[in-house]
Amino acid sequence: MVDYSTTAWVKIVLALVIAFMVSFMATPAVKAFAVKVGAIDIPDHKRHIHKHPIPRMGGLAIFIGFLISVLMFANITTQVRGILVGAILIAVVGAIDDVVNLNAWLKFGVQILAAVLAVLSGIIINVVTNPLLITSSQAVAIGILAVPVTILWIVGCTNAVNLIDGLDGLACGVSAIASMTMLVVSMLVSDSNSNVATILAALCGACLGFIPYNLNPAKIFMGDTGALLLGYVLATASVIGMFKFYAIVTFILPVLALAVPLSDTLFAFTRRILHGQSPFHADRGHFHHKLIDIGLNQKQAVAVLYAISAILGLAAVLITSEGAARNIIAAVAFLIAVCVWWFVFRHNKNIHLHPVNAENEADTEEANEEN
Repeated sequence: MVDYSTTAWVKIVLALVIAFMVSFMATPAVKAFAVKVGAIDIPDHKRHIHKHPIPRMGGLAIFIGFLISVLMFANITTQVRGILVGAILIAVVGAIDDVVNLNAWLKFGVQILAAVLAVLSGIIINVVTNPLLITSSQAVAIGILAVPVTILWIVGCTNAVNLIDGLDGLACGVSAIASMTMLVVSMLVSDSNSNVATILAALCGACLGFIPYNLNPAKIFMGDTGALLLGYVLATASVIGMFKFYAIVTFILPVLALAVPLSDTLFAFTRRILHGQSPFHADRGHFHHKLIDIGLNQKQAVAVLYAISAILGLAAVLITSEGAARNIIAAVAFLIAVCVWWFVFRHNKNIHLHPVNAENEADTEEANEEN
């Protein structure tokens, strides 16, 4: 790992701790506010797993924790200012959507605007690596494609996190794992990344502060306020934290860190387009829905996706580490896989080889909780 100064380490740790504390303490107040303004998720018994109305807009607590921590500990450069302005725009529109359900294309337009604001502040992918090694050059300048590629990356990641927000604690937990992965990798790649590491620490801490309220059975959902915010910050932070380096692995790292939401989004958009639907048309074909359909309960399905995210994140860290650290990381990845296998299949009588519907699964989940 790159030798960071004591001051940088203190900032990173404090950013995580303060964001955690603020998010954790703010969530009950945000929940009360959500109820007051009518930001309530009413289940439709088709796609939704929960059976009772639950407040949403919990992402507002994540945003407050993240914003306060960044303002306290990060150096507010032009790029950081661009991230914050875009994050504020995303959070405001997300909060409005949690109350009145905005048109999907309107939200998409706002995401593009936020991505443009990031690009104008200097957050841009000018160079991509050459993983196919078609030429001897390790990196390829993309010229006039830099702006559209950056906007596509930011908007894609923003939607990716939003689309996996279908089970209690899933999107928030996966985002926490992704931010921690990119935090560690940014510290391994370069000592000039301490500011990016501080931002990622703030995001991770804010997620961890919200998770206790969001795990099954959830007391509050983060809604679009949180899901869109997390995707946007992860995308922009990855650009200034990893894409600016020319090593081949730095292109792979953010993709590995966000592999679960990105792959789910890719499959979802492809599936919907092939069916002649809008890519934003809601359906019940996501990874987490399929895990529920084979008989897993919410806790088990979320554990599986947490484990996949963690193992891929460890793989990203493994790529950038050397020496004994590689063996330790490999052992941790194996341990995670074993733990998840035990957690999911210890009640193997619950695992079915045929689909079950969401309503029946919810009934089973409630019965298990009562027992």
